[in-house]
Amino acid sequence: MTFETLIAQKLLQINAIKLSPQNPFTWASGMRSPIYCDNRITLSYPEVRSIIKNAFATISVSFGETDIIAGVATAGISHGVLLADVLNLPFCYVRAAPKSHGRQNQIEGEIRPNSRILVVEDLISTGGSSIEVVNILRAEGHRVLGVMAIFDYGFEKAKENFRNSSCKYLSLSNYNYLINEALSTNYINQTEETILKNWNSDPQNWYQNHFELK
Repeated sequence: MTFETLIAQKLLQINAIKLSPQNPFTWASGMRSPIYCDNRITLSYPEVRSIIKNAFATISVSFGETDIIAGVATAGISHGVLLADVLNLPFCYVRAAPKSHGRQNQIEGEIRPNSRILVVEDLISTGGSSIEVVNILRAEGHRVLGVMAIFDYGFEKAKENFRNSSCKYLSLSNYNYLINEALSTNYINQTEETILKNWNSDPQNWYQNHFELK
């Protein structure tokens, strides 16, 4: 079993990812979706946590020599720390906006000038928050090697955004592996598989097309 399939399996088993094609979730953005992902739950399961950090360490090699790991605040911090510990590398994390008090830091931690940085995120949807961190680090004169995430929805928008930012990204598992695993373990049936694939191909219009127009 590949680690992509194993991680998809574990995320389903511990309910870090839930699939509900007949009764969709509402995301913070307001979009209706048949999937909800909360990778913070993995931190409560030592076995799963260990699988994730070791998989991160394995694929990190493809980015080349790294000076420091940077976590995307807040969800990428804990997994970034775990990876930095495995690789025996320094760690920092980056906020979406500077603190409004104290030293008003946006980057927390010490980074040497012109560092080669590998960014860790928990989840990639459009890639916006990750790319924002990449741009912040680049503006400070650092070389960002790329972004790694636990899970990736596989949206074309994310691929386009990373391509436009000239930034490599890899995920430990993704939507296709998840759906295949869910089907093979009878978490979903073939009708639900079709619904889930339709959402992934057109997430913005999916709810209207499949629920409101019926």
